[in-house]
This record gives sequence, C-alpha cells and structure tokens, in this order.
Amino acid sequence: MNTLIKGDSAPLFELKNQDDQLISLSQCLEQGPVLVYFYPKASTPGCTVQACGLRDSKEELNTLNVTVLGISPDPVPKLSRFAEKQELNFSILSDEDHAIADAFGVWGEKKFMGKIYDGIHRLSFLIGQDGKVSHVFNKFKTKEHHDVVLNHLKDA
Repeated sequence: MNTLIKGDSAPLFELKNQDDQLISLSQCLEQGPVLVYFYPKASTPGCTVQACGLRDSKEELNTLNVTVLGISPDPVPKLSRFAEKQELNFSILSDEDHAIADAFGVWGEKKFMGKIYDGIHRLSFLIGQDGKVSHVFNKFKTKEHHDVVLNHLKDA
C-alpha cells in the first residue's frame, strides 16, 4: 500500500453514485475543495456513524465550499439503499474493482479477528482545487470524523 500524502496529485476519477449518476472529481473540484473519504462497507455500524456525521455537518461544509464524496467497494444498488435509509445528502460512490482505492493507496492487507484479507483502510483526503492532496485524515474515530474534518478546515 502506497498511500497518497500531502502534496501528491489526486488521481482523477469518475465513478457512479447511489443514483447511478457518473460523478467526476475534476467537476467537483471546480466548485471548491473535495473531501474524498474511503470506508469499508455500507450499512455497517462504523460506516453508518461516519456517513451520518458528515450528513449532519453538510450545511457547515457547504459554507466552506467543500464537496463530500464517500467511496466504498459496494455496488450501486447497495449504496442506493444505504443512502436512502440514512438520508444521505452527498454522493457515495461505487468502486467495485477498488481501482480508485488502489490509486489513493487505501486498498491493502487488513487483519480482523485473526483473519487476514484485502480491503479498504478508512482514510480521508482533502483535495484542493489545484488537484493536490492538502491534508490526509488518518487518525480519527468514526463518530468524530466530521468534527476532525471541520476543525481542520476552520484552522486552515
């Protein structure tokens, strides 16, 4: 796993969201900075808490011109159910072949209850309008992710 760091150029991508619409990072960057957050699996407890925190912070993120894009290896129909059930107000994107997760360096070996497997590491990247990573969020609890992001944005 070779995770992107501050100053790296973010890989440009187009992925389908929960509404089966193609979302492009380059188009989102035209509006302002983009928070790209990777999460392992829709509708699991940690991922739900993280997504709902961002949902509830959307108004504040909007005032900072930050677009939120969540990415997981889930198929579009599963994302659609997750977004509808949790009333998500931002795009969550399907990266079934984990090509984008690979490009960001968040796909790799994980261990859980003695089992080793490949999966997404929960990391978030703030991408500036110049297309470069301006900050990597790698130390947070899922329930505090939105606060960590907002505090960074306010201090920047």
